[in-house]
Amino acid sequence: MNTLIIIDMQNAWLHGPTPRFDKTNVIARIRHAAEYTRKHGGQVIFVRHANDDALAGSGGWEVIPELPFTPGDVFVDKTACDSFAETGLLAHLKITGARNLILCGLATEFCVDTTIRSAASHGFDVIALSDAHTTGDRPHIRADKIVEHHNWVWANISTPVNSRIMVRTTHEVFGD
Repeated sequence: MNTLIIIDMQNAWLHGPTPRFDKTNVIARIRHAAEYTRKHGGQVIFVRHANDDALAGSGGWEVIPELPFTPGDVFVDKTACDSFAETGLLAHLKITGARNLILCGLATEFCVDTTIRSAASHGFDVIALSDAHTTGDRPHIRADKIVEHHNWVWANISTPVNSRIMVRTTHEVFGD
């Protein structure tokens, strides 16, 4: 069973003041991945980040309406970049017997990167969806270069012997 983890696709971050690289297409790809995962018996997990810009329970903290959830979906709330840190994510994945995780979301260089590396360190096989994560421009580098850089890093990083990180497009994993 595949488990799709959608990281921080929340109103505060996607519909806030910072433009996001390829936002419309990234959202469409994540929606397709979620629909496919559900249709084929997989698990969809939404991770929500809470901080002063997105207080838990506020409108900014909610998942964007373009990514509707279903009753079988799971929500994990966090306050650090690592979706495993002080959350119930690892326990949930162990209980459900998850082995293969597919990750996508926001922001590439923060929560997506940290969670991908943490998942591999916890012994999971990870697929990073190369065209389904996004970020914003930073003072020293454009968002498209951040995405490109992290896709390269994930494809080349060393992982523990019991896990791996693969970088694939949404089409390669889920088809059209």
